[in-house]
Amino acid sequence: MKRLALEVGPADAGERLDRFIAARGGVSRGVARRALDAGGVFLDGRRFKVASRLLHPGQRVTVNLEEGGQAAPELAPLERSRLLYADADVAVVDKPAGVPAQPTLTSDRGTLPELVSALLGGSVTLVHRLDRETSGVTVFARTAAAAAALAEAFRTGAPSKTYLALCARSPAPPEGRIDAPLGKDPARAGLRRVHPAGDAAATAYRTLRAGPSAALVEARPETGRTHQLRVHLAHLGAPLLGDARYGGPRRVGEVAIPRVMLHAVSLELAHPRTGARLLLEAPLPADFLAVEAALLGAAPAAR
Repeated sequence: MKRLALEVGPADAGERLDRFIAARGGVSRGVARRALDAGGVFLDGRRFKVASRLLHPGQRVTVNLEEGGQAAPELAPLERSRLLYADADVAVVDKPAGVPAQPTLTSDRGTLPELVSALLGGSVTLVHRLDRETSGVTVFARTAAAAAALAEAFRTGAPSKTYLALCARSPAPPEGRIDAPLGKDPARAGLRRVHPAGDAAATAYRTLRAGPSAALVEARPETGRTHQLRVHLAHLGAPLLGDARYGGPRRVGEVAIPRVMLHAVSLELAHPRTGARLLLEAPLPADFLAVEAALLGAAPAAR
């Protein structure tokens, strides 16, 4: 990995972000644009993908530049059993918890697109994103045409997504639909909050099982806002187990919660080229099942 740490000087005022990276970083504009598209560019510590962003003196730009070749040798490869579907246009995988979907401020290695590309032996494009600690169904495009079609589908909310969440308690009411706009939390960088001036966001949900210290909740987001399920369920009084940033406990009695207990269990969408219906499902991972069994008892034979 090569990382650039650049400071915007007086002579750079009003320069576009992509041109600044190319000129000050000594790389081509194409390389700068690829870093932006991959999510590897940070402005004052916040990720930016807009190439035309105009800069001001004193700002700091960090750029993670991809280096060609294989994934770093210390990375564990993605198991082929996690490949849920693949054809010439689309690949779908069961994302492991803890794998980032895009580069972070400190690293561009070990991202899910990198691991999927290594598994398939060719480049892929991520068309929707799960949080680092969330597991489950994730879709990639294998051609430019598929990427454009899938991006438009996710933008309009056409795919049907279903998640399972382990919450600290059952939401109130235990079943319903929450229509609550989400905006940035000015007091906590990178987090969201319910705010009337935010972006429209809606989630249908129902409690499947509940006990004194946990509840299994099915959630179907109708929009795709950052942290939508985490914020909406917390707003309903049911923060996700392990989600300390939104009020969820990291321990319940003697049970340690290893991560945010959220899993993308299924996704239904139209194939980007043929229009055929694709229904992709990812089994619940072992850590999710272990916490569920410890707090709610053995799961029923069929969901």
